[in-house]
Amino acid sequence: MKVTARHLCLNIRKTALAAGAAAMVFAPVAAGAQEAVAPGNTLNLPNSINMLTENDPNVRRATVVVNGYPITGTDVEQRVALVLDANKVDVSEEEVLRLKQQVLRNLIDETLQIQEAQSQEMAVEDSEIDGTYNRVATQNFGQDPAALDAYLLSIGSSPASLKRQIRGELSWQRLLQRNVQPFVNVSEEEVNELLERLQASKGTYEYRIGEIYLSATAETQEAVSANARQIVDQLRQGGSFVAYARQYSEASTAPVGGDLGWVRLAQLPTELSSVAQGMEPGQLVGPIPIPGGFSILYLIDRRQVLTADPRDALLSLKQISIDFPAGMSEADATARIEQFTQAVGNIRGCGNAEDVAATIGANVVSNDQIPVRQLPEALQSTLLQLQIGEATPPFGAVSEGVRVLMLCGRDDPVSTDGPSFDDVMAQLEEDRVGKRAQRYLRDLRRDAIID
Repeated sequence: MKVTARHLCLNIRKTALAAGAAAMVFAPVAAGAQEAVAPGNTLNLPNSINMLTENDPNVRRATVVVNGYPITGTDVEQRVALVLDANKVDVSEEEVLRLKQQVLRNLIDETLQIQEAQSQEMAVEDSEIDGTYNRVATQNFGQDPAALDAYLLSIGSSPASLKRQIRGELSWQRLLQRNVQPFVNVSEEEVNELLERLQASKGTYEYRIGEIYLSATAETQEAVSANARQIVDQLRQGGSFVAYARQYSEASTAPVGGDLGWVRLAQLPTELSSVAQGMEPGQLVGPIPIPGGFSILYLIDRRQVLTADPRDALLSLKQISIDFPAGMSEADATARIEQFTQAVGNIRGCGNAEDVAATIGANVVSNDQIPVRQLPEALQSTLLQLQIGEATPPFGAVSEGVRVLMLCGRDDPVSTDGPSFDDVMAQLEEDRVGKRAQRYLRDLRRDAIID
């Protein structure tokens, strides 16, 4: 499996393991002079704590030791820098603190996975790590490894941190390929039953939903709700839903960015189905109270089961555009737009678009085989209603140029009979591998010695 930079920077696996707490030494209290103890303090600790030692920020200590392997604060900082750079949004200090805690848990998991691969004589060689790192540099960054080294250092991370993450990814893939995948079985009856259910639901809507689930108890409900609202705020400011799901979600879908896949409303809990039914693609809703915690939903897409989606049509388009010189007055710009609109209205089909455009100094660019769903949502419905030779209304702004799209051809999607037997089989196997992988990781956490 090819590991990309985006995948590596964002693939922060969710765990349920709490980070080990740092050891603290308390000052002794003389007999008869013991301070009052706070109500409900089951450890019988005094309200005022006097530390015998002070933390020195210049001393590099292990934050956690996992089966003898130290994870330092520097390791956490460098991995956090990767995540923040991938998200490209400003986050508060409080948000960074929560991210550090999550990254620490992820580093613990990563260490356990690497150690497990080594103990089973399946360790990933340094040459494999370097090969993947070089591919990341050339394919995703358009630069050589030395340039990637410099870039990582510039954002506060390091080549060693990214290579460590690559080692963890490849180690886990290797373990699953040998210890999990061969023991996952899906029967033909299960596949056929699922295919029959798909045929029976033909024409009904199904939804591709992303979910971030945060568990809560009666005692933690208020704090978890506040945390969920802060996550929603960050997402609405441009944060990556996939990245946040991997960092914070406690659902089994966290490793795949919270993607539930295509589901029907009846498959969702009542609290979620009632909300999802009224959502539009691209909409974010939450936090939604559900039994056991809160959910944040993101509607990725919506479609009708086994029905051709008009958005899968392939279009041939001509883009006709004009630009505006810097410093042009508002009156001159308005007149230019009116001239452009009138000229476009006089175009009689795609055949004479270039000739008309030349009379007003407009640019024409042809684009073929453009899927409707790849275009901005605001244009999709407009283009689907056009006849061949018609154009959209002008759109844009003086600062970025004004343009229209003219429809020159359309290949409508063909109705499908749905996924093949092999497709369904592969999906069921993938789901089961994912669930067993979670159990495998829980076993590694349970048996680990973490200081």
